[in-house]
Amino acid sequence: MALTPSTMLPLGTVAADFDLTDTAGNRVALADFRTAPALVVMFLCNHCPYVKHLRQALAQLTRDYQARGVALVGINANDAQQYPADGPEKMREEVERAGYTFPYLYDDTQAVARRYRAACTPDFFVFDRSRRLVYRGQFDASRPGNGLPVTGNDLRAALEAVLSGQPVSELQVASLGCNIKWKLGMAPDYSKAH
Repeated sequence: MALTPSTMLPLGTVAADFDLTDTAGNRVALADFRTAPALVVMFLCNHCPYVKHLRQALAQLTRDYQARGVALVGINANDAQQYPADGPEKMREEVERAGYTFPYLYDDTQAVARRYRAACTPDFFVFDRSRRLVYRGQFDASRPGNGLPVTGNDLRAALEAVLSGQPVSELQVASLGCNIKWKLGMAPDYSKAH
């Protein structure tokens, strides 16, 4: 497992388009969330211990903010041939096991992950109503084995700022987790795995 930080995509970046399939076989696109006051795009996978560490708190955060109109979407871009635990069938099982209520999409070509410069799982991106990036970074400071409680405080603070019309603090800490499992020859220039 290569421990990888997020790339910290420049603030103000416009949300990259996507149109992917969820675990129920439905197509889900960026445009489907156009009326939401905020959009959270999360790069996740099923097997990463860093994602497993926060999935219960992530499921709760999702329920809390969906009730306030925030759109959240998870995207798994891992190579399912090399990592079958991250394939679409296992994603359906993960949605049930974790209690996820957001669409969990599979990025088979890995093109969406590249557009977002996603580097690790988990990797979080928050966009405001105009779909400009206002937060990218960690869920919170908790990591497997560091003893800190999983709260989602960093992500929650960003969402609270957006919902209240306040600027999001630019003091943001990179997320840390397993590197995205790129297909052979597909690792982008920003990836340590290429």
